[in-house]
Amino acid sequence: MARLSFLLLVVLTACALSLVTSQHQARKLFIELEQQQERTRQLDVEFGQLQLESSTWAMHARVERIARQALRLKMPENSRVKIIEFPPRETNGVDKAPAGLPGKASSDATSGLNGGAPK
Repeated sequence: MARLSFLLLVVLTACALSLVTSQHQARKLFIELEQQQERTRQLDVEFGQLQLESSTWAMHARVERIARQALRLKMPENSRVKIIEFPPRETNGVDKAPAGLPGKASSDATSGLNGGAPK
Protein backbone atom coordinates (compact mmCIF):
# COMPACT_ATOMS: atom_id res chain seq x y z
CA MET A 1 0.00 0.00 0.00
CA ALA A 2 2.88 2.36 0.76
CA ARG A 3 4.34 1.76 -2.68
CA LEU A 4 1.05 2.61 -4.34
CA SER A 5 0.72 5.81 -2.26
CA PHE A 6 4.30 6.80 -3.13
CA LEU A 7 3.67 6.08 -6.85
CA LEU A 8 0.48 8.16 -6.79
CA LEU A 9 2.36 10.98 -5.02
CA VAL A 10 5.05 10.96 -7.74
CA VAL A 11 2.43 10.95 -10.52
CA LEU A 12 0.50 13.76 -8.79
CA THR A 13 3.69 15.84 -8.42
CA ALA A 14 4.61 15.28 -12.09
CA CYS A 15 1.11 16.33 -13.20
CA ALA A 16 1.23 19.44 -10.98
CA LEU A 17 4.64 20.43 -12.37
CA SER A 18 3.49 19.91 -15.97
CA LEU A 19 0.38 22.02 -15.29
CA VAL A 20 2.44 24.86 -13.85
CA THR A 21 4.89 24.65 -16.77
CA SER A 22 2.11 24.74 -19.38
CA GLN A 23 0.39 27.70 -17.68
CA HIS A 24 3.69 29.58 -17.56
CA GLN A 25 4.30 28.85 -21.26
CA ALA A 26 0.75 30.00 -22.10
CA ARG A 27 1.30 33.28 -20.22
CA LYS A 28 4.59 33.89 -22.02
CA LEU A 29 2.94 33.26 -25.39
CA PHE A 30 0.04 35.58 -24.51
CA ILE A 31 2.47 38.36 -23.55
CA GLU A 32 4.32 37.87 -26.83
CA LEU A 33 1.02 37.98 -28.73
CA GLU A 34 0.07 41.26 -27.04
CA GLN A 35 3.47 42.74 -27.90
CA GLN A 36 3.13 41.73 -31.54
CA GLN A 37 -0.38 43.18 -31.73
CA GLU A 38 0.92 46.47 -30.30
CA ARG A 39 3.73 46.44 -32.88
CA THR A 40 1.12 45.84 -35.60
CA ARG A 41 -0.87 48.87 -34.42
CA GLN A 42 2.29 51.00 -34.41
CA LEU A 43 3.17 49.87 -37.93
CA ASP A 44 -0.36 50.64 -39.14
CA VAL A 45 -0.07 54.18 -37.75
CA GLU A 46 3.35 54.61 -39.33
CA PHE A 47 2.05 53.30 -42.66
CA GLY A 48 -0.79 55.84 -42.62
CA GLN A 49 1.67 58.63 -41.87
CA LEU A 50 3.95 57.50 -44.69
CA GLN A 51 1.03 57.39 -47.13
CA LEU A 52 0.09 60.93 -46.16
CA GLU A 53 3.67 62.08 -46.53
CA SER A 54 3.99 60.35 -49.90
CA SER A 55 0.83 62.00 -51.23
CA THR A 56 2.11 65.35 -50.00
CA TRP A 57 5.46 64.93 -51.74
CA ALA A 58 3.80 63.84 -54.99
CA MET A 59 1.24 66.66 -55.22
CA HIS A 60 1.12 68.01 -58.75
CA ALA A 61 1.48 71.63 -57.66
CA ARG A 62 4.58 70.84 -55.58
CA VAL A 63 6.22 68.89 -58.39
CA GLU A 64 5.45 71.66 -60.86
CA ARG A 65 6.81 74.33 -58.50
CA ILE A 66 10.08 72.43 -58.02
CA ALA A 67 10.36 71.84 -61.76
CA ARG A 68 9.94 75.56 -62.44
CA GLN A 69 12.11 76.91 -59.62
CA ALA A 70 14.86 74.39 -58.93
CA LEU A 71 15.19 72.80 -62.36
CA ARG A 72 14.18 75.89 -64.34
CA LEU A 73 11.79 73.90 -66.53
CA LYS A 74 8.86 75.47 -68.33
CA MET A 75 5.77 74.24 -70.11
CA PRO A 76 6.30 73.68 -73.85
CA GLU A 77 4.43 75.77 -76.36
CA ASN A 78 1.09 74.36 -77.50
CA SER A 79 2.41 73.96 -81.04
CA ARG A 80 5.12 71.59 -79.74
CA VAL A 81 2.73 69.37 -77.75
CA LYS A 82 1.60 66.13 -79.40
CA ILE A 83 -1.08 63.94 -77.87
CA ILE A 84 -0.62 60.25 -78.47
CA GLU A 85 -3.63 57.99 -78.00
CA PHE A 86 -3.05 54.38 -77.17
CA PRO A 87 -5.46 51.72 -78.42
CA PRO A 88 -7.94 50.61 -75.76
CA ARG A 89 -7.26 47.38 -73.88
CA GLU A 90 -8.87 44.17 -75.11
CA THR A 91 -11.15 42.29 -72.73
CA ASN A 92 -12.50 38.88 -73.74
CA GLY A 93 -11.95 39.63 -77.40
CA VAL A 94 -13.95 42.87 -77.25
CA ASP A 95 -12.18 46.21 -77.32
CA LYS A 96 -13.58 48.61 -74.78
CA ALA A 97 -13.11 52.34 -75.11
CA PRO A 98 -14.03 54.88 -72.44
CA ALA A 99 -17.49 56.39 -72.77
CA GLY A 100 -17.68 58.97 -75.52
CA LEU A 101 -14.55 57.73 -77.30
CA PRO A 102 -14.77 55.58 -80.42
CA GLY A 103 -13.48 52.04 -80.06
CA LYS A 104 -12.87 49.45 -82.71
CA ALA A 105 -15.00 46.34 -82.92
CA SER A 106 -13.64 42.94 -82.07
CA SER A 107 -12.24 41.01 -84.99
CA ASP A 108 -13.95 37.83 -83.69
CA ALA A 109 -17.42 39.37 -83.83
CA THR A 110 -16.94 40.92 -87.25
CA SER A 111 -15.27 37.95 -88.89
CA GLY A 112 -17.86 35.42 -87.75
CA LEU A 113 -15.50 33.12 -85.87
CA ASN A 114 -18.23 32.43 -83.33
CA GLY A 115 -20.89 31.88 -85.93
CA GLY A 116 -21.75 35.56 -85.90
CA ALA A 117 -23.12 35.25 -82.37
CA PRO A 118 -22.00 37.75 -79.76
CA LYS A 119 -19.98 36.45 -76.85
